Amino acid sequence: MLLFAAGKVLQTLMVLLIVSVVSFTLLKLAPGDPIQIMLGTENSPEAYASLMKQLGLDRPMVEQYFHWLKNFVTGDWGVSYVGKAPIFQYAFVEALPVTLTLAASALALSILIGVPLGVLSATRRGSGWDAITSVFTLTGTSFPSFYLGILLIWLFGVKLGLFPTMGFVAPWNDFWGGVAHMTLPAITLSIYFLAMIVRMTRANLIEVLEQPYIAAARARGEPNWRVVWVHGLRNILMPLVTILGLQLGALLQGAVLTETVFSLPGIGQMITNAVLNREYGIVQAGVMITACLFITTNLLVDLAYPYLDPRLRPR
Repeated sequence: MLLFAAGKVLQTLMVLLIVSVVSFTLLKLAPGDPIQIMLGTENSPEAYASLMKQLGLDRPMVEQYFHWLKNFVTGDWGVSYVGKAPIFQYAFVEALPVTLTLAASALALSILIGVPLGVLSATRRGSGWDAITSVFTLTGTSFPSFYLGILLIWLFGVKLGLFPTMGFVAPWNDFWGGVAHMTLPAITLSIYFLAMIVRMTRANLIEVLEQPYIAAARARGEPNWRVVWVHGLRNILMPLVTILGLQLGALLQGAVLTETVFSLPGIGQMITNAVLNREYGIVQAGVMITACLFITTNLLVDLAYPYLDPRLRPR
């Protein structure tokens, strides 16, 4: 088991290294001159050359990469030339908790609502409830999240005044204020994933409930709730966990639009502003943080497989 976990961790580190090389190279090849932006239109060739040397941009690209990698690992991510603040403080301490709070809230809503809806739809297949659920899942997976966010702002924020429409309040500082500010963004981001979880739960549970061991459990006289929620649900955990792990990238991608619509100061909003300001250091930090979240989640999913299915455990 330890060798299995070590192999997965090594693969994760290799993927992160490849992501860092690709993102660093593409950002260097992107149009725009950050030196020119930092100095403004009025500058001398001497000032331009001095700042380029100070930032190490006159070195070969390979040397620049290894210098950046060493600093990144040690937490020295540079300084934002717009905000005049350390990038590590801006990205890791300020923006990352916002994105994690939004993603965790959306994921919790998707699981807590999606799994029971999928179970009810599977156990009442062909009923009116099943038809309503099918319409909801089809609409949820096809409705643009940014448009849904605008509709929620207009209805619940402007017309009814039930929830704030922008900004972020940390729930660990003010719980109910944080819940109020996070409700509409979490609903906006979770709808697509909630609909997908409902569809996956329904499809897999219908297949599982037709298996012989389910018929044997019913023949033993076990109550229906135990047959469905214990024997049935336990055997759909692997595909469900797989989908959740694979869809984290889409979740983070949706967080970019959601944070922009609701003016949340998270990773997505940070990367958007950094691209507009040509702050490649912040963009690189945002890309690496996003990659770390996505790859770490997939690592945890891989490590969870042997616990969900004993047949996959190394012998």
